[in-house]
Amino acid sequence: MNILVIGSGGREHAFAWKIAQSPRVTRVFVAPGNAGTAWETGVINIVLTQIDRLIEFAQRENIAMTLVGPEAPLAAGIVDAFQKAGLRIYGPTQAAAQLESSKDFAKRFMQRHGIPTADAQTFTELAAARAYIEKHGAPVVVKADGLAAGKGVVVAQSEAEALAAVETMLKDNALGKAGSRVLIEEFLEGEEVSFIVMADGEHVLPLATSQDHKRLYDHDEGPNTGGMGAYSPAPIITPQLHAYVMRKIITPTIQGMAEDGIRFSGFLYAGLMIDKNNQPKTLEFNCRMGDPETQPIMMRLKTDFVDLLEHGINGTLDQIESEWDRRYALGVVLAAGGYPQKPHTGVRILGLNQVASQGINVNEDCALKIFHAGTTEENDEIIVSGGRVLCVTALGDSIKIAQKAAYGAAETICFEGRQMRRDIGNRGVSGANKKP
Repeated sequence: MNILVIGSGGREHAFAWKIAQSPRVTRVFVAPGNAGTAWETGVINIVLTQIDRLIEFAQRENIAMTLVGPEAPLAAGIVDAFQKAGLRIYGPTQAAAQLESSKDFAKRFMQRHGIPTADAQTFTELAAARAYIEKHGAPVVVKADGLAAGKGVVVAQSEAEALAAVETMLKDNALGKAGSRVLIEEFLEGEEVSFIVMADGEHVLPLATSQDHKRLYDHDEGPNTGGMGAYSPAPIITPQLHAYVMRKIITPTIQGMAEDGIRFSGFLYAGLMIDKNNQPKTLEFNCRMGDPETQPIMMRLKTDFVDLLEHGINGTLDQIESEWDRRYALGVVLAAGGYPQKPHTGVRILGLNQVASQGINVNEDCALKIFHAGTTEENDEIIVSGGRVLCVTALGDSIKIAQKAAYGAAETICFEGRQMRRDIGNRGVSGANKKP
């Protein structure tokens, strides 16, 4: 069968790489893909982004199913359009994707259905937002209501920082329509984790746990990003906490959407904050797999990914179980200079080679894979074309082994302005003997 993957990031590279391993698959098309997907065996990039053109392509090439990676096409209604054309596609409809495309929608939904989350208020007027901040003080979290490519969240440690954030969004219009409405949210302390499941409108299949690193610099300092690295599994998610999250957050979300007349089918990502009492609250929902969480998760997945997707589309996720590699996977993101504000693109990437790009075994217990994100190929050279450029991902018997392998490979790759955190996985080392 032929399968189409929509997107151009590291998540989509990981999807295409895993799907191509299925014996059921003939060809994987990625629209538009990147320099990494162009090198994968059995994977073909196609330079298409418009929904109507993608539908025409899927019909012409007899695409058996389509998988949507990023949030923008979901919010634009690509699933609705494909389904209307009679094409099989996995992802939430435009209405269901509001859980991510509107922070205000998600917050009101959680409050209405009793899903644990931080207190928040929504503002469209600068004066009212200022008054709220001046009354409640800091720290607070300022969030753009709409999609902002990972740049719409400011964790303000001071009142001045919070005021500057709302002015940037509401007065300066720095994020456009996405920032024309903002949420000012209670600041939560604790440890942040990613909890990702597959849903088919009724049934839910949890995926391997993972932990992302959102801040740009070591020790969780600097601005928020789309993610600077991740590892799986996340030892903080104990079996007891896993069951609690499923019972109090994930299941009520899928059921609540159905009660509201919106069937949720696709990946559901709950960003959770775990407090010192091991109690979780929901920071946000994404209607897609995370990036860079997808890369380590796909490295560990042993079940045929195509089988999982097929059950998701058919509404039969209760009839399949997922199998996972016992080892840990850890991914380190190499980001462009100037990221996340203004990434410096157009520079050459040195240190990559075909063997590394296709994945190698470091030894019998450790494997390595370099997933591309913001890359393109020009005149036989790999060029930086986006903010997050590569995710160097390793699989090892412990977090430390995976960490050493990933960083060892990452150090050999260089480009002007390269940014890289040096502490990915450190939070998981102390609990590494307790796998969920």
